[in-house]
Amino acid sequence: MKVVVIGTRGIPGIQGGVETHCEELYPRLVALGCDVTIIRRTCYVNENNRISLYKGVKLIDVYAPRRKSIEAIVHTTLAIFKARKLKPDVLHIHAIGPSLCTPLARLLGMKVVATNHGPDYDRQKWGRLAKTMLRLGEKMQARFASHIIAISHVITGILKQCYNRTENVSIIYNGVNTPMKSTDTSYLESLGLKQGKYVMALGRFVPEKRFDLLVEAFNSAHLEDYKLALVGDSDHDDAYSAELKSKAAQCDNVVLTGFIKGEKLNQIMTGAALFVLPSTHEGLPISLLEAMSYNLDVLVSDIPANRLPELNATDFFPVDNLDELTASLKHKLQMAQHNRHYNLTNYNWDNIAQQTLDVYNKTVNQQ
Repeated sequence: MKVVVIGTRGIPGIQGGVETHCEELYPRLVALGCDVTIIRRTCYVNENNRISLYKGVKLIDVYAPRRKSIEAIVHTTLAIFKARKLKPDVLHIHAIGPSLCTPLARLLGMKVVATNHGPDYDRQKWGRLAKTMLRLGEKMQARFASHIIAISHVITGILKQCYNRTENVSIIYNGVNTPMKSTDTSYLESLGLKQGKYVMALGRFVPEKRFDLLVEAFNSAHLEDYKLALVGDSDHDDAYSAELKSKAAQCDNVVLTGFIKGEKLNQIMTGAALFVLPSTHEGLPISLLEAMSYNLDVLVSDIPANRLPELNATDFFPVDNLDELTASLKHKLQMAQHNRHYNLTNYNWDNIAQQTLDVYNKTVNQQ
């Protein structure tokens, strides 16, 4: 089974939910016998990841301009022509923006599996034109993809209600690994953090993550014994990320780690007292699943994508509500639920890889 993957910025060690998804999924598909090539965006390739093979996954770099308005569409168009030369059994397109090019891929004779990671047009960073194009991408995916993988029931609902797409649609969740928790605290100490005495958030610095609201709520809560660690950064420097960093820098109790992976992230996840995700938009947040895998107590915005059955009513606060987020932060830290356990059976990456391979086989065999 020869598979070419586009729509992702690339792997390994590139920030983003889709990127984490691909980094976990495709080495497992290689282990299951697939020949997998990921076409990466050149603007995310640097001296740390300039390689041609990662855990059996072949990596090819194709030009992409580092401009958020045209980056995905320019790269995806070029990547489809590159993919055609590779003659894959399946072209796998991730996300609805790149799925705008699904008709082109089908016109060139390729069978397309497309993963819908969520309605990206709900993201605040996009203007009216970009949102229109994203909705069109969702429509092109729904109409022309050979098979669609949806990462949540929310997404299958959109496909059914908006596009009457019910055939050749599969729900395959995002996944999470069971971590080996760190016993080292040297990185925490370098940041001035103490185990069990900080709240953490993880993600890109974009408006829909609402990290600015979290900083405001954290300061309003007057949690003198705790600090707030914001883990992540922006892909493209803009007014929002600059304002967020400026606001955080003015607070003695807020720590910015930048984009981190590996042992540094392990230490941060191991030692946190509470994980907070105040987003207005998500698909199925891998960062939340990661926090749950570390047995962290969680506090998340009450949006459909965050309503995992493994959570309970006290884990949610009304979206964009500063007063409720402030009160919930206080309540959670007063209750101090340490080493909380969740049933994560549905989010096993090995099972997800096998389910994805089943979709590939079905797609190749369908007329």
